[in-house]
Amino acid sequence: MKKLSVLQIVSVSMMLFAIFFGAGNMIFPPAMGQLAGTSYISSLAGFILTDAGIAILGVTSVVLAGSSMSDLGKLVGPRFALFLSIGVYLLIGPLFALPRTGSVSFEIALLPYISESSSTLWSLLFTAIFFGVTYYLSSNPSKIVDVVGKYLTPVLLLSILAIFIASLCASPSTGSFSFGTMLEPSAAYADIPFFKGMIEGYNALDGPAGLAFAILVITAIRGYGITDKKSIARYTILCGLGAAGFLAIVYFMLTYVGAITNTAFSNGGALLHAVTNHLFGGIGGIILGIAVLFACLTTSIGLTTSFADYFQTILPKSWTYKRIAASVCLFSFVISNIGLSQLITVSLPILIMIYPVTVVLMLLSFMKKRIGSRRMVYILAMLFTFAVSFVNGMESAGMQLGILSKWCGMLPFYDRSIGWILPAILGALLGLLPIWPVNRKAEELVL
Repeated sequence: MKKLSVLQIVSVSMMLFAIFFGAGNMIFPPAMGQLAGTSYISSLAGFILTDAGIAILGVTSVVLAGSSMSDLGKLVGPRFALFLSIGVYLLIGPLFALPRTGSVSFEIALLPYISESSSTLWSLLFTAIFFGVTYYLSSNPSKIVDVVGKYLTPVLLLSILAIFIASLCASPSTGSFSFGTMLEPSAAYADIPFFKGMIEGYNALDGPAGLAFAILVITAIRGYGITDKKSIARYTILCGLGAAGFLAIVYFMLTYVGAITNTAFSNGGALLHAVTNHLFGGIGGIILGIAVLFACLTTSIGLTTSFADYFQTILPKSWTYKRIAASVCLFSFVISNIGLSQLITVSLPILIMIYPVTVVLMLLSFMKKRIGSRRMVYILAMLFTFAVSFVNGMESAGMQLGILSKWCGMLPFYDRSIGWILPAILGALLGLLPIWPVNRKAEELVL
């Protein structure tokens, strides 16, 4: 039986790391570190669990279910498989991840160098050019994308390493920019840093992305001559753990930098630029801005391409690849001009609603042989989970739902944003009962 060498495992792990590491991975850890202060390690652990942990869980669950996200969704039913695929591609595409590439690029590469009064006009101009270039390069295959991805991502990572090392060596400073000491944690980070870090991990969107990117890992492993399903699953887990390890190292460095930054910033992008400027002067900020810009552009092209490729298969033929790519770029341009901080605020409640449902589906996929054809296990577990996470998400948006909020508040761990665990287990157990017609129909089809 053919085996992968250590070098090949590391190679696939790095590929998976590069796929996952985008705009959100840059800005959320330092912002979290600043708020967490002395509790940054606990917060970081929670962040890694829901970001890298769920991402790798997603990749592995797809491998166990088949070879694509659709195969995972078909455990529930064909219609749900379609719904799952559309939902994930919308999340990592025009609704959240894709607009964020434009807003992060603007906030780090250009915003520090322009006046506040003209920021709106410059944002419109910058993001128009950004998504125009995205459309052009995603519609016209070019080696530019490969070059940018091959060379600019390492530059970005070297920039992060340089910032981290410089922050370790820098003397504490006060004044207009206070840097070098850790403060006490603020807000929820003082009481529940680990669970607050978990919520922040949702923002990076790597969990849903893991479902979409699983096929890339499978293809890479098969490219080395591995064909046995068990071997593919085993190497996927190994490579996933390797990628998670690389992500954890980068997250630690970024979170630490945020933890020793005392001056408040509206988001992680602004914080990183200020720190780089402080440590290396104006040239440091420019280099970081350029590296982030091109790294975000590469991510934007990849997301646009994958979105257009998928929707081309389910939309009428009149919706050509280029038409879909143009539409998603135009929509992302509009959304990106909401502003980075506002975009994060809007997206979090929705992610709180959706993430637990996908996690439950992933976990149940590991038990698909025992569950067999009893689809109600998946349906009820995810339905009960969504009911609780919906209330939790609405509350995070500042909306109380009366008696529903009161009932959900009585659930164990609800104040930790994981009150859905018990309902999910209850739903799965109820789904095992032999009373559901959908289970009996599925069994008849199997026979």
